[in-house]
Amino acid sequence: MRSVNAGLTSEGVAALAPDAKVAAAGKKLGAPRSWQSLGCNQEALWGECRGSAVYQVRVDLSDLAVKCSCPSRKQPCKHAIGLLFLSLGAIPSETASPAWVTDWLARRAARTTAGERSKGPDEAAAPDLVAREKREKKRLSRRLSRISAGLDALDLWMEDLVRGGLAAAGTQPASFWEEQARRMVDAQAPGVAARLRRLSGVPNSSPDWPGKLLDGLGRLALLSKAFRRLDVLDDPLAESVRAEVGISLPQEEVLERGERVDDRWIVLGQRTEEEGRLTVRHTWLLGEDTRRYALVHQFAAAGSPFAEGFVSGTTWRGEIAFYPGAYPLRVVVRSRSGGGERSGGLPGYETVEAFLDHTSRATALQPWLERLPAALRRVVPLLDGGPEGGRWLIRDRAGQALPLASGEHWTLLSMSGGRPVDLAAEWNGEGLIPLGVAAAGTYYILAEEG
Repeated sequence: MRSVNAGLTSEGVAALAPDAKVAAAGKKLGAPRSWQSLGCNQEALWGECRGSAVYQVRVDLSDLAVKCSCPSRKQPCKHAIGLLFLSLGAIPSETASPAWVTDWLARRAARTTAGERSKGPDEAAAPDLVAREKREKKRLSRRLSRISAGLDALDLWMEDLVRGGLAAAGTQPASFWEEQARRMVDAQAPGVAARLRRLSGVPNSSPDWPGKLLDGLGRLALLSKAFRRLDVLDDPLAESVRAEVGISLPQEEVLERGERVDDRWIVLGQRTEEEGRLTVRHTWLLGEDTRRYALVHQFAAAGSPFAEGFVSGTTWRGEIAFYPGAYPLRVVVRSRSGGGERSGGLPGYETVEAFLDHTSRATALQPWLERLPAALRRVVPLLDGGPEGGRWLIRDRAGQALPLASGEHWTLLSMSGGRPVDLAAEWNGEGLIPLGVAAAGTYYILAEEG
């Protein structure tokens, strides 16, 4: 008998579930009486869950990817979460896994190998490659033309909006913004459409909403102008402009061209959002040695699992490749080994001033950044002004403070107990959105409260 992964915690397993209902159901299944044929080795964890039927559940311990034979549309399903809860205790150790586990691991390894294999053409295939490249260039040229036409119309729309006065935007229905967003989708600029949808929530959201809306429209106008100057922009900035508009590089190209960084990576925290029929998960990483921040974007169709699992507050060794850009953040994970060790502290900025200097440099390089990661060391959370109408802040050892995002942060305050802690958060330009906190040698996942 052995514990499968000392770095996993009950909180971390629950964070892997797609929603609270699955987490609660999985926790109920985290008892041996629900299982048979349990086993684990260095590669995988497996078991058969007894319910209305017997479901085969397996977990790849290299990246916490899961597979279950049940028909659930929610992934990871309750059976997979239950097996991970069960693994927090002791599970029978086996050196050999059953065929339904080894076959699955082999298929995953084959897909990974195929994705990394060199695709250099031989001489006989060269004419096909040239023809394919020509078709790709024509397709890209047509798309760039459609985007330019869409941005021309967007510029006129924004000019009319500003000319009519921003106060009028506060009286517009949601369809006013959605119609324009759909036009940008039709123009093959999904990144611009996503920004418009986020701007739709700004009117009447706060007393200073006109200023926030003007800032958002200004960034859109800047993006529109920059897109028309792609041919004269420096390559890194041009890459950022294409990405912001919605022209994404294939992962294979990122693995080939992107800057590669090997480090021990701390999982700072995650956000999961629904975008139409897709579930999107944003995972922030921080390199222990390089102090580089990285962002893993994962997409899954409704009901489908993410390809990899990341547990906040744990660390793993691996190599990542950064998407090219003026201020690279988004990455593809090239390799990953070990993992599961819990982080007891965070390398990060020692003062608020150092962090703000960093954000200034980052936004000067890439002005369309909407959120930046932040690891701040030895800060004290506090409620300034009392429970009624007070402001939530963090204060560094030099006495400088930064606001926390709107909401209540009692959990963070209780973890601190008035003493300094290491905080992982997202900075949205106005306040810090807590992701996790390292206090007294333990990392705690912080949900966004409020």
